[in-house]
Amino acid sequence: MYIAVSGNIGSGKTSLVEMLSQRLGYEPFFERIDNPYLDSFYQDMARWSFNLQMSFLSKKTVQINEIMRSTHNIIQDRTIFEEAYVFVRNLNRMGLMTTQDYELYMSFFDLLSGNIRLPDLIVYLKASIPTLISQIRRRGREYEMGIEPEYLEGLNTLYDDWINNLYPGRVLTIDVDEYDFVLSKEHFDIITDKITAEIEAVEKSKNR
Repeated sequence: MYIAVSGNIGSGKTSLVEMLSQRLGYEPFFERIDNPYLDSFYQDMARWSFNLQMSFLSKKTVQINEIMRSTHNIIQDRTIFEEAYVFVRNLNRMGLMTTQDYELYMSFFDLLSGNIRLPDLIVYLKASIPTLISQIRRRGREYEMGIEPEYLEGLNTLYDDWINNLYPGRVLTIDVDEYDFVLSKEHFDIITDKITAEIEAVEKSKNR
């Protein structure tokens, strides 16, 4: 079983991956945020957007190869697909990545993505801008403190478009405004029950 947790910056992906991996016994694959361009990007997005996203694409490709070789049940923090269809697309739409750089990035992505296995289930953490900002401040990463609400809003719009119109696989949407699974064990239990039900449905469909 291969599950991925998707969602905007501050939606709680990493926390949910860690909590679910412990609850369900899945092998976690966390997003690698040790990107040498990250600090520079948040200071000057237009200058460093292409470098940042190519670096993430490289790291995510290495991780996908590890996932495809694994024989364990897996839960992943953010997919390669949302990097392209949400983050890079948003940078281009906002004028923070040139069309030339965008098309070059997508040519590399298209070469890679044709052989990538889709997750059996994506858990999409959908959150409003106030919730995202609150949770970004709660975790306190210095380089994220200057993120503008307009940037997050653009990502939210493209996440909804990707999930609803572009992604062909199975998705469970969780309203993070409604469920604070980090601070509430009851909320985490509810979410875990929803995910477990989806896992059972996937397994039944595979056994038909």
